[in-house]
Parts: sequence; C-alpha cells; structure tokens
Amino acid sequence: MGKLDDCWEDICYQWDQWKYCLACAGILGGVVLFAVLLAAYGFIRHIKVTVDDASLTRFELSTSPTTALAYNLSLTLTIRNPNWAMSLKNTKPLVATYKFDDQQFDRVQLSDKGAKHPAGKTRVYHLAVGSNGSYAALGNSGEVEFRKDNATGTFEVELAVAGEVRYTARYTKCKIEASCPLKLQLAPPGTAAVVFQKVKCKLADPDKNC
Repeated sequence: MGKLDDCWEDICYQWDQWKYCLACAGILGGVVLFAVLLAAYGFIRHIKVTVDDASLTRFELSTSPTTALAYNLSLTLTIRNPNWAMSLKNTKPLVATYKFDDQQFDRVQLSDKGAKHPAGKTRVYHLAVGSNGSYAALGNSGEVEFRKDNATGTFEVELAVAGEVRYTARYTKCKIEASCPLKLQLAPPGTAAVVFQKVKCKLADPDKNC
C-alpha cells in the first residue's frame, strides 16, 4: 500500500500544480480576449472619403427667367471603412450634393437606408450628372463668383456627402458629413484631357460616442 499511497500523492501534487497553470492560462486568455474585443469594437475609426477623379465638360450660367446652371460633370468618389471588425449600416440614405458658391445645383443618392458597408472595404461610386438648366439660387454674389471662375476656366465646386450610420455592436447613430472642395478645369468635348489631382474630403467633427 505504501507505493500506492506515494503514487496518489504524486498525482495529487501534479494536479494542484496544473490547477494553478490552468487558472493562469484562463486569466491570460480572458485578458487577451478583452483586449481583442476592445480593439475591435471599443474605438471607431472614421471613414475615409476621397474624390479620385473628376471631369467638367460644360458649366454655363443663365439668368433669365431664373438663375440656372447647365453642366456636365463626372467624378469617381471612394468611401473606405478602415475598421477591421466593425461594419456600417445606413440608418438614413447616403447622399451626395453638388454645390456652387454654397448653393445646391444637383443631388444624387449613393446608397439606401439599410445598406451595409463591410469592415475594411472600399466603396467606389462613378457619378455623372448633367442638366441643360438646373435652378440654382446663386444670387448676385454667386453670379459674380461664376463670372470670375469663368474668366479663368477653373470652377470651384463642392461635393458634400451626408448620411447617418450605426456601427456593429454599437447603439449610437453617427452622422456622416464630408466636404470635398473641387477645382475643376473646364474641358469641353474635343479638347485635351485635364489631369485631376485626388482630393481628400474633410469630415465634420464627430458627435459624442462616434
């Protein structure tokens, strides 16, 4: 019986040692899991919005009977979700608004309410707008600005991106507001192509918890 007793004592001693090891491993695993979840969902990395290419082939102003713009404008807009774990879901439609002298002259919807933008992915939007006479409430200052730009052939147009999203594992709804100031050289059909410099759009300051 002495040898058997010694054997059980060794087994029990080894098990006591393993209990401590397993407990330490469990604590360490919990810490690592918490750190991973915190990195994945604890901090929001805001979207990146850029205009990679743009072309303006027509931009004309008429003032009778009302102030209106005739234009043909195409561009490539990219929106990147830099979060590696959190996707975005639209709680409102995502829209892009075209402005001249801070006055809207066109608007397009990029994605519907409920649309999702997966983690780490980039959405590319090829947009083309045109009109033979779209109303624009420019006023006197806007007409002056148009004549000034028209004299140089380079027009300052703003693309404003707006929407509202909710991130994965978060309850708060976050506004998306980005301003993309574009300097567009008029290049009518048949003229040489104009090189466009990529524009990084400026995001508005985020709300609390966003």
